[in-house]
Amino acid sequence: MQMSIKEQFGDIDIYLFDQLLKGRITKELRILDAGCGSGRNIAYLLREGYEVYATDRSEAAVLEVQKLGAALVPDWQKDRACVEAVEQLSFPDRSFDFVISSAVLHFAEHEAHFEQMVQELWRVLKPGGRLFARLASSIGMESAMQPLGNERYLLPDGSTRFLVNEERLLQMTKKLNGELYEPLKTVIVAGKRCMTTWCIQKLG
Repeated sequence: MQMSIKEQFGDIDIYLFDQLLKGRITKELRILDAGCGSGRNIAYLLREGYEVYATDRSEAAVLEVQKLGAALVPDWQKDRACVEAVEQLSFPDRSFDFVISSAVLHFAEHEAHFEQMVQELWRVLKPGGRLFARLASSIGMESAMQPLGNERYLLPDGSTRFLVNEERLLQMTKKLNGELYEPLKTVIVAGKRCMTTWCIQKLG
C-alpha cells in the first residue's frame, strides 16, 4: 500500500522540504540535524537511506530519535543520535556536507552564545558544504519587538527569543567566509513573530 504524502514526509519544515525538491540534499551527503527535537525533519531522510546524524540537548528528544531510527533504519547505530548542545558538538572539524539548524539559534542567551552556536555548526561543516538555518528574527516587525537586553526580545506572541536582523545575518555570513546560496526569506506569522531562512555555503 502506497504511503500518503503525510506519511512519507511527516512534519518536515516546509523550507527544508524545498531544499529536497531543489536537489540540495542528496544521498551521497553526510547530514547533521543539530537540535533535532523528536526528529520531525529527518524521518523521511532516515526512511530513504540518507546518512543522517542528530543531536539535541534534550535526552527525551534524542530517545524519540533513537526509536525513530531503530524503526526506520535496518542497521541503525545508536551513535547516530546523541545528547549534546549545539555550542559543544563532539564531531571532528569538517564532518558534514549539510547541516540543519531548524528553530534552534533563537534560543541563544546572548550574542556570544549565538556566535558560539553558529561557529560550532560551521566548524563541523565541510568546505563547500551548506548550512540550512531557520530562526526567529525581527525582519519586517522591528517596531513590534520589545527589547530585553543582550539581543533578546519579547515577541507579540508572548515568547522571549534572541533575534537577528538582515544586517546581522549578512555580517555573520561574511565573517564566516560563507555566501548565501539562497536569498534570505522571512515569513511573518499572523503578526506575532517572524521566521527567517538563512542558507549559507562554506567557501573554504
